[in-house]
Amino acid sequence: MAATPNKQFKNICVLFGFKYGKHKEFLEAAINLGRSIVERKLHSVYGGGNRGLSKLVSEAAFVRGTQVLGIIPRVLKSLGSLSDSPTEEELVVSGMQERITEMLNHADAFIFLPGDLATLEALITLPS
Repeated sequence: MAATPNKQFKNICVLFGFKYGKHKEFLEAAINLGRSIVERKLHSVYGGGNRGLSKLVSEAAFVRGTQVLGIIPRVLKSLGSLSDSPTEEELVVSGMQERITEMLNHADAFIFLPGDLATLEALITLPS
């Protein structure tokens, strides 16, 4: 799934690293965002892990019929990747910088929501 060259976007990358925890509002927001992605006929790109709310957004989008691409660094793959999930395509990259580069290559737009330091790093390292 490559990014589209025109101004209309098709692939949206969601970075939302906040853990599920006890905040039901975040769970609901993640599921609603996944639904909105499908309603707008978009595809989902995310960091590829099986933890966190980005995964929940992507699952909610996938079960409603959209394409999902998870991009995960090789070092993090053993900590939780999509390899056991039939729900999406997975791209394993060499490291965090390549992950950001591939997200840029595959997404036309980004949504950043409350996250962890990796989410913040991705936000500040994206070119403006």
